[in-house]
Order: sequence, then structure tokens, then C-alpha cells
Amino acid sequence: MVAFIADNVYLLFMPLLTVQNISKNYGERQVLSDVSFRVNKGDRIAFIGDNGAGKSTLFKIIRGSIAQDSGDVFLHGNTIAGYLSQRIEEQDLSSATLKPSRLVKLDELLASLEKEISDLSVSDADQEKLKLKMDEYSNARAEYEAAGGYDYEYRLADAFRGLGLGETVNSARTDFSSLSGGEKMRVCLARLIVEHPDILMLDEPTNHLDIEAIEWLEGFLSSYGGAVFVITHDRHFIDAVATRVIELDGGRITEYRGNYSDYVIQKEEFLKTQTAVIENLEAELSHQLDVKQTMLSHRNISGYHQREKVVDKLSDILERERAKLPAQYAKMSFSAIPVERSGRSDKILLQVTDVSKRFDDCDHDLFSDISFELKADEKMFLCGPNGCGKTTLLLMLAGKAYGTTGKVMIASGTSCGYMGQFVPFEDESLSCFDELVERSEGIQTTEARSLLARFGFRGDDAFKTIKDLSGGERSRLYLCCLLRERPDILFLDEPTNHLDINSREILEDAVKEYDGAVICVSHDRFFIEKCADDILGFADGTATEFEKYEYYRKSVRKPVKQQEEIQKEVSDKPSKKRNEDRKASAKRRQRLSDIEKETKSLEEEQKQIESRFGNDAGEEEYKRYAEISAKLNSLYEEYFELGEE
Repeated sequence: MVAFIADNVYLLFMPLLTVQNISKNYGERQVLSDVSFRVNKGDRIAFIGDNGAGKSTLFKIIRGSIAQDSGDVFLHGNTIAGYLSQRIEEQDLSSATLKPSRLVKLDELLASLEKEISDLSVSDADQEKLKLKMDEYSNARAEYEAAGGYDYEYRLADAFRGLGLGETVNSARTDFSSLSGGEKMRVCLARLIVEHPDILMLDEPTNHLDIEAIEWLEGFLSSYGGAVFVITHDRHFIDAVATRVIELDGGRITEYRGNYSDYVIQKEEFLKTQTAVIENLEAELSHQLDVKQTMLSHRNISGYHQREKVVDKLSDILERERAKLPAQYAKMSFSAIPVERSGRSDKILLQVTDVSKRFDDCDHDLFSDISFELKADEKMFLCGPNGCGKTTLLLMLAGKAYGTTGKVMIASGTSCGYMGQFVPFEDESLSCFDELVERSEGIQTTEARSLLARFGFRGDDAFKTIKDLSGGERSRLYLCCLLRERPDILFLDEPTNHLDINSREILEDAVKEYDGAVICVSHDRFFIEKCADDILGFADGTATEFEKYEYYRKSVRKPVKQQEEIQKEVSDKPSKKRNEDRKASAKRRQRLSDIEKETKSLEEEQKQIESRFGNDAGEEEYKRYAEISAKLNSLYEEYFELGEE
């Protein structure tokens, strides 16, 4: 049940949403257990937890698309919650316009009222009806302005540019069938944030964004006037945006103040304190059990029963305190597998010279003049915006695609392993265990089960068929097999895409400790900053090496700023024109308001004169009545003209 509560108390941190004792089971598994929290105006909450923990389920319960088993969700007052799913099939781009339905309805209402008003005459018989319609029209215009109708197109265009859709989509577009899934998601995100709901509920919004778009979104959300409630595994994003972190673990939530870095510190402190509490309780319980046994051996039955009550009470307390620790769900446990490699660590495994790529149907290079070397234990990350050619270059380096010009030379005897964004398996009917055994020569059953367990496939999960695995599980199994093969060069394309925070951090440790070379495409800034020895940063149709990721970002921000200055000069006149239009629009709105006030005053005066007709009205009053009628006719005409503009 989603209820709406009238709330007349307007505070700085006005409650917008209350989640109260929500529980949800799927079969025998309890996904949510008595979950309660509040979202206030101004909150920017990061909602984190393992994949499958129930984060999206809770979002859908709040939205009302699935029902909870118990508990309530309260939207206070007239709170509007806007929701972005991470699944494109749950998005609706079928309407004929990107405008929200509220604005479309107000557009239609205003057009209808304008037609009705224009059809009315200014005769005495229609004046009362005309006044009512004018009041209705004025209220509708005020509502339209409050809903952002007059600058909606400008704000939507800004969002499209910020999210990397400036040249692909505009507000007039109605057919989105030719867009990629990622582009469609960005269109839905732009439309939602411009609608400006009271609560923005975003389910992994950075999944389809490159770094430039993520940075734009971080800036937008950091200054958002309503509340932000976002599911994300992007730790850098949480650091930039969040003022609170809510972690869902084992069906229960724990709240932390601040961003991700604050969360890490607070959680470590909590775990340290809680572990000490549990150890003290365990020691005390052990002592009381000894005392109880002593009482029994001395046949002190009264003392024995008294100690028995103490033991029972301590056991209950200990159980409650243990429940506060994170649940041990199936988490990945990567472990670097040591292997003896021949040669020195500074041996050059890969040499790239003046490589370029142009597709047959294109009149310009995707990239050109890329040159670098990769040493035997080096970790190189390819970074840049979507569409710059990172994955294409990775495929070329792995021998899965060809360049147009240049050379890619690999040292003889070098073994390579590749993991793309979508991982293929030759036989999807195999179990996880069978797949690992087939790809790992000489592996024993115990070693295979142990290795699968470290990647989160414990117990019966080791025998799940590949076709039944989720996207994240497929990635985990593929990585498990790939690391067991121990290639000299590991090629990875966005390996963290389907992984939760815990799994990402363990993967980072594995990549950092891996004693082979790694070339990785990634947008995950925490991953990059932790593991990269070298950055190959894409910009202006080529790629350049940088020692640190921050140096690369600074280098690309500078030309972007220069480009903005150039763009400002080029668009100076249109910009001035928009400013002039906005000023003129504001002036018209003020004039309309003045006309409404003057009209109301004159109509009141006219009614007073009418009440004296046939009684004590004199010549001056009849003359004044005629002046008022003429003035009202003039004001009505001006009002209609301004309304049409």
C-alpha cells in the first residue's frame, strides 16, 4: 500500500517519503526484513548492497509496481517521486513527445481556454462567463509556469548535451527506435531529471554514461532542489553526490552519514566496536556457563537455575548483537594465483606503433597515430568518452580485429586472455563446475570447488547451468576460468559492469596483485586510480599516455573549457536573443498580472454602478460606466494578444 499523507509542516528538512517496516519474501528467502527509513527534502542518499540483496525490489515497492508482504510506504503531501529503472524494457519512449504528461495536459488546457475565450463576445451577457474563463486561464498559466513549462525545452537541451546526446537527440524527436539501448536510457534520464520530481529515484544511472556525462550528472544532482535516492555501485559517484549512505545487507538496512569515504570509516569503526562487543559477550557467556556447571556439580539447584536464566538472557543478547554484523552472502573472493613467468618484469610484451582505425562506411579515422609499449607486469587502462574507440583498440590488441594502418607486435610465446562486456560460453547447458574443469587442464575436484567458492559459487551454486546465470554471475564465472588459465596479458573490457561494490573491491585486489600484464577498458574511477600503472587517454582522435588518471582528466578538461569559450563566442547572438526573449516573456507575464488586477478593480466598480441604475444614478455615473466598459474592452483585447504571444 502506498498512502498519501497531508502534511502542513514545512521545515528545511521536510519529510517527503517514509518507509515503515517493509518486509518482502521470495519463496523461503527473506529479501527485506522490517526496513524503515525516511527521505527528507534535500537528502542525497546512495543505496548500496550486494547484487540480489533487494535494492531494486525496494524501489519497485516504493513505486507501487510490486507489493510488499507487510509494512507501509507513505508519500507525504503532494510529493511526486520520479523513477528510472536500470532495465530499458521498463522505460516508456512510446509517446509522441518528450514533454511530461502534466505539461502536455496543461498545453491542451491553455489552448482550449484560449479558444473558448476568443469565441466569447464582450457583451454584457458574456462578461461574467468571460471573467470566469479569464480566471481559469490565469490559474492554468501560473500552474504551467510553476511546472517549468516555459523553459522546459532549454533545460531538456542542456540535459541532452550534458549526458552526451547533444548531436543525437532533440526535444522534438519522437522516433527513438534507431537509438542504442544506452542512448535510450540517457534520453529517459534526461527527461526525468528535467521533470524535476520531488524525489529522484535512480537505479544505477551511471551504467550507460561515460566519464564526461557522469561528471555532469554529479554536478546536477549535487545541487538538485529536491531529494535524490540512487542505487549505485560507483564509489566515486557516491563520494561526489551523497550526503547519506543506506546499506542493505541480509534484508536489513544500516544508515551512515556522509559519502562513500565517510561510510568506509564509519563501517570499519562499527565492525571493530561490534566485534569487541561480541567477543566480550562470548567471554562472559563462557564464564557464566562454567559457573552454572559448578553450581550443578555442587548441587546448588537454586543457584543453578538462577545462572541458567542469566545464560539464556546472555545468549539472546549475543544472538541479537551477532545479527548486526554483515550477512555473509555469497561474495566473490578473488585470489591472485602465483605463477612462475620467464623473463624480466620490464620485458616488453606488446609494442604498438602509429596504429589507426577507419571503418569502411566512414570518411574519417576513429583514431590515429597511437603508439605505446606494454611491459610484462604493467597495468594499463584505456580511458575516454563513449565512441572514441577504446573497445575497438582493445580488440585489435587482442588479435580479434584489424587496424587500418600501423603495427601491433607481440612478443613470441606470449599467451593472452580476453574478457569482453558480454561474455560468451560455447555450451550454455554446462554447469559452472563443468565449465571450469573443461577449461582448466589437470584441475582436481577439490581445487575446482574451492576456486568456484572464492568467486561466489558455493554449495549447489557451483552446479547451476550457465544459461540460468545472471549477468554478474556470468562475469564472475568467466573471470574465474580466465584467471585459472594464467595468461601473460589479460585484456579486460569494463569488467566491473555487473559487479557490486564488494566484488569490485576484491577484483581490484586481484588485478593489482596479478603478476601478468593487464590492459583494461574502464569508466570505474576507483578501479582505475587503485590499479593503473599507466593511462592511455583518448582525446581529439588519438590517445596519449599519462602517469595518473587525474593528469588525463585535467588535460581533456582544458580543451573542453576552451571549446566552451569558442562556443560562447559563436552562440553569443543566439544567447543574447534567448535572454531578450526571457526578459520579454517576464515583462509580458507582469503585464498580464497587472491587467488582471486592473480588470478586477474595474469590474467591481462597474457592478457598484449597475446596482444604482434606475434609482439614484446620475449622468456622471452613466458616463463613468461607459468609460469603464471601453477600458475593459481594451484590456480584454490586450490580454488576449499577450496570451497568444
